[in-house]
Order: sequence, then C-alpha cells, then structure tokens
Amino acid sequence: MTQSSLATAKSARPVLDWVLFGLLAMIWAGAYPMTRAAVGKGLETGLPAEWVLPGRLCIGAAFLWIVLIAARKQLPPLSDRKRWISILGMGVVGSVIPFFFITTAQETVNSSLAALYAAASPVFVAIGANLLFAEEKMSARTATGVALGFIGVAVLFGPEALAGFGTASAWAQVFLLIATLAYAASTLIARAAPPMDAVVFAASYATVSALTSLPLALTVDAEAVSASWVNWAAVLGLGLGSSGVAQLLYMTLIRRAGATFVSLNGYAIPLISAGFGWLFFRETQSWNAALALCLILGGVWLARSGGRGPAPAQS
Repeated sequence: MTQSSLATAKSARPVLDWVLFGLLAMIWAGAYPMTRAAVGKGLETGLPAEWVLPGRLCIGAAFLWIVLIAARKQLPPLSDRKRWISILGMGVVGSVIPFFFITTAQETVNSSLAALYAAASPVFVAIGANLLFAEEKMSARTATGVALGFIGVAVLFGPEALAGFGTASAWAQVFLLIATLAYAASTLIARAAPPMDAVVFAASYATVSALTSLPLALTVDAEAVSASWVNWAAVLGLGLGSSGVAQLLYMTLIRRAGATFVSLNGYAIPLISAGFGWLFFRETQSWNAALALCLILGGVWLARSGGRGPAPAQS
C-alpha cells in the first residue's frame, strides 16, 4: 500500500461517526415539525408557547440529570464564577430565548421556514468570532460568505413580509431572526467558556434554562387551553429528543470527530426539516425560500471554509 493510500485509510471517517451525525441531524430537524404539532398549527387543539417551552426544558433537564448521576459526575461549585457565568449564559441565551421565539413563531409560520432561519446561525457566529477571538479573524472568503448569507436572510424574509410588516407572519419571521441571533450568541459563549466536562456543562445549563422558563407557565390560564394527547406527545418528544438525547449525541460526536464535522449539520437540518414538513403537513415553500436556502448554505460554506469558527449550537 502506498503512502497516499495509507493516509487516505487513516483519514477515512468511521461509519459510526456518520451514523451519529445522521441521528443528530434527524433529531434536530425533527424538532421543528414537533414544535408545530405541540403548538397545534393547523390542528384544532394546541399548547401555548409558555407551556411548551418549560415542558420540553424540564424533561430534557431531567433526562440529562439521570445521565449525570449515572456517570457519577457533579456540577461545578458555586464559587466557580467563570464557569457559572458561562452556564447561565448558555441556559438563557442558548435555550430559553431561541426556543421561546421559535415556538411562538411556529404558531404562525411553517416548520420548514423556521429551520431555514436557524441555518443562518453560523453566518452570525463568523461575525462574532471575528470581533471576539484574535485567532478567528475574518478572511476575504469568510467576509464573502457572510455577505452572501445576509443576502439569503433578506431574500428569505421576502417582499411579502416587508410589504405587510406588522402582520402575524412578519412578526413571526422577526422572532425567528432573534432566535437565530441567540443561537449564534450561545455558540460564542460556549466557545469562550472555561473547559468543562460535556455532560456536566449540558446538565448545568439545561437546569438553568428549565428553572428560568418555569414562571412562563404561570402566565397562562389553564382553563383557556385546549390540548390533546398529540400536543403533549410532541412536548415529550421535544424534551427527550432535542433537549435530551441530542445533547448526548452532540457531545459524543464532538469528542469523536470534532466541531468542524458536527457543524456540517447546518447543511442537513433545513433539508431534512423541509422533507418532514412536506411528509407530515404537506408544507411547501415559495421560490424566495428556495433561493434563500441556496444563498444561506453557500454563505455558510464560504464562511466555514474561510475560517476556523466553532460549531453552531442547535435546538
């Protein structure tokens, strides 16, 4: 065997990495149609975002605590201010804010459109990394990717939303953009956080996000809610899947294959979510959404290949 063939064999991606990658992409992409089912868009019953959010976060936190206890690990001491600042930031900015705005938006917009906005998160990460980290300064190629991604977001917002600004659909897209910015900010928080065991970090900020979101449930009149088992099952799926199992898959894959490989999920999620949306809800998107997807993913590819940005955080 030649030296080049030996190098190729050594660099070949193990099958297990791709299996974990596929499972992670499916769970993250599936969070969008499950959120649609939870809030009841297109259904006769549905749960308010103020219940869906704490429900999924509490379930996810409970799952991660079971894993934490089984692994015989402990949270960092409260005296460790730097780590707890990072944990608080991840809990609020990385979970509560984006999940709430996405859940609220999906009372109005389709799940596949929501996933398209999330795909733009690495574009904003590239900008933040350029400002915050000296070793991740923006190259000309990265800047081109950022510009292309911004054009994609503008196209995605669409002339109809701009013309009808103030309508429910337009505000829903503003909420999705806020969630995208929060995802990007949480990635930068994780990038700057002191070293922590992955399970400890995830269980810690999941607990913070769950406790922070609980007061929202008290703002809703329970007698005014009309929900079925479908809505509650979707919340359970979001908690165990996106807020629980996906975190463990993400940690495992980061350790096995690195952040760059995991960041490729940004390409797969909107496509898988669009497939789920069509399969379960017969969702279709307009021409500007298809064009925006091409521009955003092209911009993400340029921004990623032009710099060493961290992997994006996901729902």
